[in-house]
Amino acid sequence: MEKSRVFFTDLRTTPGNDLMTKLLRLVRRAGIEDVDFSDKFTAIKIHFGEPGNLAYIRPNYAAKIADLVRSLGGKVFMTDSNTLYSGGRSNAVDHLHAAMDNGFNPISAHADVIIADGLKGTDYREIPLDGEYCKSPKIGAAIADADIIISMNHFKGHEQTGFGGALKNLGMGSASVGGKLELHSSSQPTINEDNCIGCRICEKYCRHDAIKVRDRVAKIDYSKCVGCGQCIAVCQHDGATVSSYDSSDVLNRKIAEYALAVVKGKPSFHINFIMNVSPNCDCWNHNDAAIVPDLGIAASFDPVALDCACADLVKAAPTLERNVISDLDEKAGEGCGHHHEGEDKFRIVHPDTNWEAGVEHAEKIGLGNRSYRLITVK
Repeated sequence: MEKSRVFFTDLRTTPGNDLMTKLLRLVRRAGIEDVDFSDKFTAIKIHFGEPGNLAYIRPNYAAKIADLVRSLGGKVFMTDSNTLYSGGRSNAVDHLHAAMDNGFNPISAHADVIIADGLKGTDYREIPLDGEYCKSPKIGAAIADADIIISMNHFKGHEQTGFGGALKNLGMGSASVGGKLELHSSSQPTINEDNCIGCRICEKYCRHDAIKVRDRVAKIDYSKCVGCGQCIAVCQHDGATVSSYDSSDVLNRKIAEYALAVVKGKPSFHINFIMNVSPNCDCWNHNDAAIVPDLGIAASFDPVALDCACADLVKAAPTLERNVISDLDEKAGEGCGHHHEGEDKFRIVHPDTNWEAGVEHAEKIGLGNRSYRLITVK
């Protein structure tokens, strides 16, 4: 199999060669202009950042990509799906506020924001896939309906998948709330009776008549429940919750299948920002200090090769010198001064995760290639 091409630029700048210029040079060298954007609805899939978290990609970068797509004739918009957990992005109203506060708006990011799975996370399309784990991934409608997908991904650690890059942003990030339930759990939802207030919203929105409120508490008839997650999507009180979680291996493989569903039958292009490589996901309402220096930006048509290249770059990098013990050193049981060059930092920080399972499965199902050729762009 021929190696996929991954293009990389570091973050060194000179007068007249700023990071915005380098980003545009990078994606052009990687071939983004070969895509026919003319009158095509183009989704820029990006994480807008949980309120309180500052590690997300700056909207300045998103604006440059939006301007480029528009100049090529595309009808561009920025998008993300609502979260499964109750937080600052669990419904479209709060999600839009978070996006606007973090600079993702037509003024700063030069494109409108559309929350992909609608007001309460119930607006999705099922994409026939017949995967090993997911038969019909539930993808946010605005993403499923888009003609072209561009993923802009903050490459960082993740407490369940090891790291989050292109595959996670595409697979988990594009899933509707019910899709996220399928990704996270092989079981059906459960009712936390301490939190349930008997408001009946889950009963109203259950498409399978599986939930009834009795004595002011929701009850699930599991003979009817199909695990779609709509009760979790609409509950605003953490009454309907995930009952158990899959292993990291299974979760990563499911994410790969969802990512394949997102790009199935349409052009896609992917950009990873290896900056502010925080140990945990941007879904937290805070971000810890980075575990390695800012390394650069990488781009490719192959999301699997892209994630593998970025993982290798983080492996090769030294950890940051700090006056306090880093999260990575705490997990490794060491003090400051250990630089961990050549080591899998993500496995050290999150020893129960296995990110390699995801890229292996992604290659197996035809999403991309783990073998790559890294091409440096000045």
